[in-house]
Amino acid sequence: MRKAPYLIAVTFALSQLAVAQQTTTPASKLEIDPVVMAFGTTQVRQSELEGALKSVPAEYQSYAAGVGKKAFAEEYARMKMLAAEGIKNGLERTPEVAAQLAMLRDNAIANAQLTRIESEIKLSDADLQKSYDDRKATFEQSKARHILIAFTGSRAAQPSKPKLTEDQAKAKAEEIRTKLVAGADFAETAKKESDDTGSGARGGDLGTFSRGQMVPEFEKASFEGKVGEIGPVVRTEFGYHIIQVQERKTSPLTEVRAQLEKELRQSRLQEKLDSMKESGKITFNEAYFPTAPVPPATETVTAASPAEGKKKPVKKP
Repeated sequence: MRKAPYLIAVTFALSQLAVAQQTTTPASKLEIDPVVMAFGTTQVRQSELEGALKSVPAEYQSYAAGVGKKAFAEEYARMKMLAAEGIKNGLERTPEVAAQLAMLRDNAIANAQLTRIESEIKLSDADLQKSYDDRKATFEQSKARHILIAFTGSRAAQPSKPKLTEDQAKAKAEEIRTKLVAGADFAETAKKESDDTGSGARGGDLGTFSRGQMVPEFEKASFEGKVGEIGPVVRTEFGYHIIQVQERKTSPLTEVRAQLEKELRQSRLQEKLDSMKESGKITFNEAYFPTAPVPPATETVTAASPAEGKKKPVKKP
């Protein structure tokens, strides 16, 4: 926070706007907008300083608005004095500064126009209902538990356990399933046998998850299997799973309305921006712009549990 050039860069454009606003503030409002700082012939009112505070990056705002407020004000005053001195020297007319000022001006106006476009986007109840109906499956959730029997070479194979071929792992999983269907305790069996050590310690519990969080084979069984039943053994890259779906539900519109509204509003905004870009017919001098190299194909695995997916957001039980 003590780096003056940084704060100067952050607050300069906003300070110019605040000064312009200050000169037109009605006298009736000045009493509720007190002077909080003065230097030379310049007075800084509360609204101006607080406006500048809002321009500080979010990670610094708490400090700058609290115990660091006076330090921020000192930096702001220094910026104002330097700017005033620069204006006396005609620096705002130099090509470099003039270009920066033009960029700041355009950016401020562009942000204001973006805000106006956003405010003009109207969403009806029918719009939200249609969006919900179109995406209803994404709001479905399943609660399940499982027991995993890994085979040699799978991503969940446990070095401390006997190595099993795929056939052996499948046979063991089928045997465990038969015992469970006959009445064996699922939780105790999971703690003893599951190669998913994370969920195994919780009796196989994976908690509640949505579509897209599990590998495809596991997801299919979890969202299509009958609730309460122990389904057929399922093979994934992690091994063979015995799955019991404990509960399945779909979040109602009332619960996801805020999320839907935000996403739909963003989608409508993007459509307007895309339309603007299309109508602008942007052309490029390809000789000026370098071509980005094609990155090598790699597979990124982000699963936190053997039941969970890859290249997707994963549930962390």
